[in-house]
Amino acid sequence: MPDITPNLAGDGLRVGIVRARFNERVGAAMLEACRGRLFELGVAASDITVVSVPGALEVPLALQKLANTIKFDALIALGAVIRGETYHFEIVSNESAAGITQIQLDTGLPVANGILTTENEEQADVRASVKGRECAEAAVEMANLGESIARSARQFR
Repeated sequence: MPDITPNLAGDGLRVGIVRARFNERVGAAMLEACRGRLFELGVAASDITVVSVPGALEVPLALQKLANTIKFDALIALGAVIRGETYHFEIVSNESAAGITQIQLDTGLPVANGILTTENEEQADVRASVKGRECAEAAVEMANLGESIARSARQFR
């Protein structure tokens, strides 16, 4: 099998985005940056579906439901978990990340994890737009990678 290089061409890709509404301002900034980057990469607005959920712990279930439609080439999880004074931060951060990873492994569908986990709101504000753009790029690259691997494997049968 030949070397497979990164491909950020989004033309024709269908992308689902699940955004947590908790820490709304940060999530909205992430979504705006993510959509903007998807458009720059060639993903059509009509090929992007956005679902909002209450918080980070609800993100994996919404991702699973989208994945099960078999309509998408990649999914993106967006949201922010900001440390508070209780252990709840660790639970939400760890469980949402584990759920997102499990969706990828169970379905074979790439999911870009954009759930920020920060110490404070200032860190979240600084990272929001950057993370939104990075998730768009990761989703497109991974969707294309899956297709490239499948195409290369067919050539070597």
